[in-house]
Amino acid sequence: MGRGKIEIKRIENANNRVVTFSKRRNGLVKKAKEITVLCDAKVALIIFGSNGKMTDYCCPSMDLGAMLDQYQKLSGKKLWDAKHEGLSNEIDRIKKENDSLQLELRHLKGEDIQSLNLKNLMAVEHAIEHGLDKVRDHQSEVLHTKRRNEKMMLEENRQLSFQLQQQEMAIASNARGMVMRDHDAQFGYRVQPIQPNLQEKIMSLVID
Repeated sequence: MGRGKIEIKRIENANNRVVTFSKRRNGLVKKAKEITVLCDAKVALIIFGSNGKMTDYCCPSMDLGAMLDQYQKLSGKKLWDAKHEGLSNEIDRIKKENDSLQLELRHLKGEDIQSLNLKNLMAVEHAIEHGLDKVRDHQSEVLHTKRRNEKMMLEENRQLSFQLQQQEMAIASNARGMVMRDHDAQFGYRVQPIQPNLQEKIMSLVID
């Protein structure tokens, strides 16, 4: 028995709808690829699912942009409004400007200069000399900054060395004082102050 015909209407069951979409989408893409190969046709296919995801296919011999341009020309339907045309023109202008800058960069590197005339060669030479002058100025500025920083670091290092030396001397002096006090305490040494009457006797002996 053959399969019965399916009524073409929206599938209410969400799961069945997703499964059917997946199968039929894959079938459409397969058919598009087959007709491209079998019939040497130019085919483009764009599918948007209900979840917003996109599936697209375009034959290898033609990109989608060219395909849409040809469709617009043959159908007479205008796909691009003035805003999009302005953006397209701006993109073309930027591409041309980028190509020009890339060519100028190659000229400054000494590449592709065979086609340049004397005036253009002089302009390239002037640009290179101007660039060299700016590089030399920046190089001098960098060297000056480096030397200044080195001088500041040397001065700072000298001050830190002096402070460290002073601290080491103070520590050594304190250590000697502590050793002497420990030594005197160990052997019972104690300096007695000179009594006044003894001091008078000593002075009288010196005078006599």
